[in-house]
Amino acid sequence: MKATARRTGTFTHEIDVREHRVMADEHREAGGEDAAPNPQELLAASLASCTAITVEMYAKRKGWEIGPIEVEAEYTPAERGAPTRFKLTLRLPKDLPSDQVERLTVIAAKCPIHRTLDGEVMFDERIELVG
Repeated sequence: MKATARRTGTFTHEIDVREHRVMADEHREAGGEDAAPNPQELLAASLASCTAITVEMYAKRKGWEIGPIEVEAEYTPAERGAPTRFKLTLRLPKDLPSDQVERLTVIAAKCPIHRTLDGEVMFDERIELVG
């Protein structure tokens, strides 16, 4: 997987992922144009959408009709000496059987983004001078 960000404004960037394009920017208070979510908001969006898709895929494989679901991810960036905090809320229809709710709760924590954020991350960084 690869994403490439290219500047189009003060802090505004177009991000290419395969044949898709998304945007990122900073809030006006941070000097941006607020033309798109900031990178930290995109991280919360990645967690929310990955969790929702993982739950829905699991339910489909099981043949469960779970109806509409919603996942909310709130992100509090780490301050020095403190962990990064995510508050994840999974909203399921109230008439789902308790055994399905229990299983979907377990599965929600197994989405690839959740596992990535929960595990050890390594970076291989390099600089290329162009132009």
